[in-house]
Amino acid sequence: MALAGCPDSFLHRPYYQDQGEQASAQEAADLAAPSFPAQSERLKNHQEDDVDLETLMNDMSTSLESLYPACGMQSDTVPLCQNGQHARGQPPAAGAKSQPPQGSPWQKVQRSQPVHILARRLQEEDQQFRTSSLPAIPNPFPELCGPKSPPAPPPGSLPPSQPVTKQDVKVFGEDGTCKVVEILADMTARDLCQLLVYRSHCVDDNSWTLVEHHPQLGIERCLEDHELVVQVENTMASESKFLFRKNYAKYEFFKNPTNFFPEHMVSLCQQSNGSQTHLLQIFLNSSSCPEVQGFLHVKELGRKSWKKLYMCLRRSGLYCSTKGVSKEPRHLQFLADLEDCSVFSLIAGRKQYSAPTDYGFCIKTNKVMHHSKELRLLCAEDEQGRTCWMTAFRLLKYGMLLYQSYRVPQQRKALMSSFSTPVRSVSENSLVAMDFSGQTGRVIENPAEAQSAALEEGHAWRKRSTRMNVLGSQSPLHPSTLSTVIHRTQQWFHGRISREESHRIIKQQGLVDGLFLLRDSQSNPKAFVLTLCHHQKIKNFQILPYEDDGQMFFSLDDGNTRFSDLIQLVDFYQLNKGVLPCKLKHHCIRVAL
Repeated sequence: MALAGCPDSFLHRPYYQDQGEQASAQEAADLAAPSFPAQSERLKNHQEDDVDLETLMNDMSTSLESLYPACGMQSDTVPLCQNGQHARGQPPAAGAKSQPPQGSPWQKVQRSQPVHILARRLQEEDQQFRTSSLPAIPNPFPELCGPKSPPAPPPGSLPPSQPVTKQDVKVFGEDGTCKVVEILADMTARDLCQLLVYRSHCVDDNSWTLVEHHPQLGIERCLEDHELVVQVENTMASESKFLFRKNYAKYEFFKNPTNFFPEHMVSLCQQSNGSQTHLLQIFLNSSSCPEVQGFLHVKELGRKSWKKLYMCLRRSGLYCSTKGVSKEPRHLQFLADLEDCSVFSLIAGRKQYSAPTDYGFCIKTNKVMHHSKELRLLCAEDEQGRTCWMTAFRLLKYGMLLYQSYRVPQQRKALMSSFSTPVRSVSENSLVAMDFSGQTGRVIENPAEAQSAALEEGHAWRKRSTRMNVLGSQSPLHPSTLSTVIHRTQQWFHGRISREESHRIIKQQGLVDGLFLLRDSQSNPKAFVLTLCHHQKIKNFQILPYEDDGQMFFSLDDGNTRFSDLIQLVDFYQLNKGVLPCKLKHHCIRVAL
C-alpha cells in the first residue's frame, strides 16, 4: 500500500519496478534481523488484509470484463497479472508458468500494487453505458450537434429569400417643385406622406395626402391611406404624376355625416327607419344595403352629348334607370362596378368635356390610362351632391378600411408620451381669449370683452413697435411699413392670385368649415380679401385699410374692429367668429418640396 501514491511512469516502466522489488526484498531481509523481533509478528497479523486486497483487485478486473462485453473490451482489456503488469494480449514465453504466490507477505504486497487504467477511455465507455440505459429522447435540434462544422439546413428546407424591391417615385408640390423619393414596394400612401412631411419640415396634422393627377385626362383623386403607392403608379400613364397637398376633408364625413349625406339622397335599411343616427354604421356594415339615389348628368360613351338620368349607387355597383325614377330590376341598367374602379373629380369639366355644370366627377377603371372615351363621366347639380356621390362610393368600396385609417392618428395621439412635441393646429379647443393684466391670468368668456382686449393688445403692440423704432431698433422698416408687409411671411397669405385661383385652392384642400386664405385684392390695390369656406360654399370678405392719427389699421366690419396688421386680424377671428359665418380653423398652405 506504500506504492499507491507513486507516479504512473514509475508503474509503467519494468526497470524501476524491478529495482523497487529488489529494494523491498533487501528491506525485508534487514527487518527480519534479530534486533527487530516484533516486526515479523506485525506482518503476520496483516497477512489476511493483504490477501483480501488482492482478491478485491482480481474481482474488480473480472467485473470490468463483464461490464463492457458489448464495447469491444475482449480484445482491449487484459486481466491483471500477479506482478501488476498488463499482458497486452501477448502470449507468455515458452516454459513460463504462473506460480502461485509464495514467500513472505511482502511479496503479496508487491503483487497487489494498483494498476494504471486509461481514465479517458473508461469515462467514454461509462458514458455510453449510461446513455444506453436512458430512454430514447429525440433531439429537437440535430443540426446544432455538429462538433466542427456550423449548422447548415438542408437545401430546400427554407423558403427562397425574396430581394427587397425599391422604386423611385416622383412627387410634385403645389408650387411645381419636384422631389424623387426611393420607396419600398409595400409602402402605403400614409407612409409616403409622413416621409415627405419629415423631409419638408412641415407640421404633421394628419391632413396631408397624395393625389393621383392625370393632366391628359383632366381628372385627379386623393389616394386612400392604405393604398400601395407602387401598385397605383403601375396603373398610371407616363404623363401622370403624384401631388403632395393638404386635404382637410379626407375624413370629415366621420365627424359630420349629415353634412355629406342629405336625407333626400340616401335610402337606408328598413331596420333603421330612415334615421340618420346610425348612418355611418349602416355604410360600414357589409350586410346592410344603403343606397344613394338622385339625378345625374351622364355623358354617353363615344359621344359629346349628356343625358340627365336617375341614378342608384349600391354595393353591387352603379345603375341608371331607363324609366323615370323606377328602381325595379327590369328598369335598372348596370353602368360601373366598384371593385375594379376608382372615383375621380373633374378638373376642368366644362372646357374639356363640355360638362353642363362645374361639379363633375368620373368613374375610371384601373386599365384605362390614355383614352378618355372609356371614362364614365358624371355631373351633379351642386357641390353637395357631388360630395355625397363620391363619399358614398368610397364608403361602399373600402368600408372598414377607411374607418381604421381614420382611427390611426387618434390612436397614435393617445399613445404619445407627455414630453413629446404637440401638434400645432388651430381649433376651437386649443385657442381661448386670455387676460393677463392682473397677477394671474383668466379666460375671457364674454365675446365683447374679448374683442376689446384684442383691440387693446393691438394698440399696445403698435406702441411698443414705435418705441423700439425710436430707440434705434435693428428693423430697417418703419412701423407703418412693417405692418403692411409682415403678413407676407405667413403661410395663409397667397399674394396676388385671382378669385378663381383662390376658389380652386380651397376646393382642392377640402371644403370644410373654417378653411381660409388671404390674398391681395384685385379691385383695390391697398385692400386684401379673406376667402372662407362655410357649408361647402366659398365666400369672400374684403379687408379695408383705415388711417387714424397717421396710423394704418385694417378692418373687416367697416372700421368697427380695427387691427394694426393682418396677423392680429387672423388671430382674433380664430378665437371669435365676429361678423364671419364661422371661426377661422384651417389655412390653405403650399409647401415647396
